[in-house]
Amino acid sequence: MSVNRRDFMRMAAVGLAGAAPAAEARADADSRISDAWMGMLTDLTLCVGCRKCEWACRDANQLPEPKPIDAYDDKTILEQRRRPDALNLTVVNQYDASAGGGSSAYVKSQCMHCFEPACASACLVGAYRKTAQGPVVYDTSACIGCRYCLVACPFEMPAYTYNSAMQPVVKKCMLCFERIIEGKTPACASICPVEAITFGKRSELLQLARKKIESDPQRYVDHVYGEHEAGGTCWLYIAGRPFEELGFPSNVDTTPYAERTAQFLSTVPFIQTIWPAVLMGAYAFSQRRETLAH
Repeated sequence: MSVNRRDFMRMAAVGLAGAAPAAEARADADSRISDAWMGMLTDLTLCVGCRKCEWACRDANQLPEPKPIDAYDDKTILEQRRRPDALNLTVVNQYDASAGGGSSAYVKSQCMHCFEPACASACLVGAYRKTAQGPVVYDTSACIGCRYCLVACPFEMPAYTYNSAMQPVVKKCMLCFERIIEGKTPACASICPVEAITFGKRSELLQLARKKIESDPQRYVDHVYGEHEAGGTCWLYIAGRPFEELGFPSNVDTTPYAERTAQFLSTVPFIQTIWPAVLMGAYAFSQRRETLAH
């Protein structure tokens, strides 16, 4: 079901907005875990921090304030820790060498495209949906700017734009969904000069990740990040150091966060309908007491 801003505001005014749109937006795939879902595997032992993926992402998504690709050779920006925002749907951060020595590590961050995305479950108007191809996409025309998705995401990936109060827009990586349905490779994977990013079926990428780890246990830690985190994601990582040393949240549960947000949203109709009535009743009662006192 599609709900636009006007319809939502009408429902909210009478206390009828609830979890139904979010529940319908969770997925249009046939099953909870689909072997047909596409995804990405990032091998952090190969990434050299060139940031060409950042340029390709901005170019493919036609984001404002474009910079020439040569500008991304500037390494000084790596001195500060960044997260994806409205102008940069993916960012690369540098992490110093571990205590045991070695070289610095570079980490590309973007939307993880969860199996059961918390952003879709938290969205009251179904602006997010999990596609049959795997990516989690966002519909700007449906968004009302509540920003519940920003709070719900365990990876803190959606970013809100504040350019216009009347046109709320959330920005995040869409895994180049339009390119995928055209049979193309996502922009970041196609430009990576060291092939640190591999695009393909998520099930096959998981097999590739395990094969790499098993064939070279000295190079990789025995952990595929995204295999189980948040119930599983379509973006996977392998690394040569523990992921908590590389800025990855270590407290992400293996239970899909959508289950938690769905429980919260089930209370929304009750709160919207009953709580205003309680407050109005309390106000009327206090007013009557004041009238009688006089």
